[in-house]
Amino acid sequence: MQPGRATPSPPGGSPAACEHVFVSIKGSPHARFRRSLQTGRLHVVLAAAAELQHLELDDALEVLVLMARERHPRFDRAATRWVGRLLAERPLGLADARFALILVERLPAGRDTLQRFARRR
Repeated sequence: MQPGRATPSPPGGSPAACEHVFVSIKGSPHARFRRSLQTGRLHVVLAAAAELQHLELDDALEVLVLMARERHPRFDRAATRWVGRLLAERPLGLADARFALILVERLPAGRDTLQRFARRR
């Protein structure tokens, strides 16, 4: 190629598109969500969670724990939805379901046991 000349177009007439995918230095939405949890600030966590297409059950529990700590007004509704997801997505018997409900009412205490329930397959 000679200086001052335009870049030749490929067959078909349009310039070649860049083949590289550029990723933000901040990472994926899930990575931002995980970092937001480390701040412990509910409004930051909720904003990061809103960027996700799907919130895994154990991640949703972490949000619920923060809501319980702050006595957030939407905690009751979020807790009900979380327990519903737990029962629908994990193999729990009636006794474990009853225990999970009691633990959710007592959050943030009981988080570790609820996390084990959320990770069951």
